[in-house]
Amino acid sequence: MTEKLEALRDRLMSAQRELIKAAAEAGTIPSDNALRKIADLEVTIGAVETMIDERTR
Repeated sequence: MTEKLEALRDRLMSAQRELIKAAAEAGTIPSDNALRKIADLEVTIGAVETMIDERTR
């Protein structure tokens, strides 16, 4: 299960990076929707990392 969680974390981080890169390249302030997606991904990544930590104890 830890491997699946780590793979999920990697996919989430990749999606978040792509949103951040797109926001940076746009040269304007990101839309509220884009900011919300980035923030939601951050929270989800944290939750997955917590589960990984719990499984590796």
